[in-house]
Amino acid sequence: MIAALLLQFSIGAVYAWSVFSSALKAQEGVPVHGMNLTNPEASLPFTVTIGMIFIGSYLGGRIQDKVGPRPVALTGGIIYAVGCILASFATSHDSSQLWLLILGYGVISGFGLGFAYIVPIAMLQKWFPDHRGLITGLAVAGFGFGAVITAPVAQWLIAMTPTEPNRAFLPLGIGYLVLALVGASFFRNPPAGYTVPGWVPATSGRIRDSAKQFTEGEALRSYQWYLLAAILTLNVTVGIALIAQASSSAIDIAGYSVAGAAALVGVLALFNGGGRIFWAWVSGFTGRMVAFGLMLGLQGVCLLIIPHASNSALFFILAAVIYLCYGGGFGTMPATAGDFFGVKHAGAIYGLMIIGWSLGGIIGPPIIAALIGDEKNYTLGYTVIGIIALVSLILPVITRMPKPKVDAVRTVPASDDAVAIGDNA
Repeated sequence: MIAALLLQFSIGAVYAWSVFSSALKAQEGVPVHGMNLTNPEASLPFTVTIGMIFIGSYLGGRIQDKVGPRPVALTGGIIYAVGCILASFATSHDSSQLWLLILGYGVISGFGLGFAYIVPIAMLQKWFPDHRGLITGLAVAGFGFGAVITAPVAQWLIAMTPTEPNRAFLPLGIGYLVLALVGASFFRNPPAGYTVPGWVPATSGRIRDSAKQFTEGEALRSYQWYLLAAILTLNVTVGIALIAQASSSAIDIAGYSVAGAAALVGVLALFNGGGRIFWAWVSGFTGRMVAFGLMLGLQGVCLLIIPHASNSALFFILAAVIYLCYGGGFGTMPATAGDFFGVKHAGAIYGLMIIGWSLGGIIGPPIIAALIGDEKNYTLGYTVIGIIALVSLILPVITRMPKPKVDAVRTVPASDDAVAIGDNA
């Protein structure tokens, strides 16, 4: 578990991007400031990073099911760190080297991030089938916590060379490499036939585990897979819209200083990470779909209010709730996929489902950057995103458990089957 957190902590530093975004943008009255990018340009590297995660996670999920978690996690961590180090060479004072930043931080690091991210999630569900929701929440909590230290450290490094902020990626990349290698070196799957002492899979209230070990192809032939992917996509879209603009929004809306905004991003990362544990735990009591409905609804309301939150404390509370719910989607969805399709092929099935993360990352940041624009129209931007969140509530309402596999229906008592098919946990 500790090894998984070390890996996730290193790659989760991606959520500190808004600190770099603020440093890269043109500032009024400052002729030379970073790369003097526009707001949409400054969001591009982060957008590409999140967009590449799906490609990496899909390949990583399939490969780790065949060769085991350790080599995949080690490879992903190395690729991620190399991309960050490459980004440190984009030091021009204009947008001419934006392509290098996008290639290093976006394409290469994004791929490595996805390649490594899926591994501990699939691995730990096999070690702890009796606490699937909680353990996946813990597994991805490290990812959410990644920006806690990275944000203030990145701001400190940027302050050393304020006109060339990308130089901060060099020491950061080296640090990420060390954490990833140390953590991933301890990864391994449980031995064949492993069971948790004293734990017996439930045979009532939901489809028993032996009746729902869906293959990747079987999962993709069910409409439930697409509904879950859509829920994840929309939860990411609305939450990441704020994450991508968190530092600038704190400065412009609530009057935070540059250093204060960087510290805020670090503190908010605690809620991103904590939400993965909190909502995974809550979903075990409320049911998975009820939990997703609460996450989307809370984000929608907070996004409608936040552009008017000129009080720094109110801004923090609203942003914290959004981060909490955004992180909660990643803590809850792996367990939901395990409930729906089983854990035998979790790496491939959830690895494919992470397309929702990439799609949300491609949709959310560009939309919010375009709506806010250089005119800083936060009211328009966050109102549109808030409405998207509230409309999305329809999806958790209509999502139901899949029927058991045809060849396994006989293993489930008739009374249990009736409950299982309608179970929305």
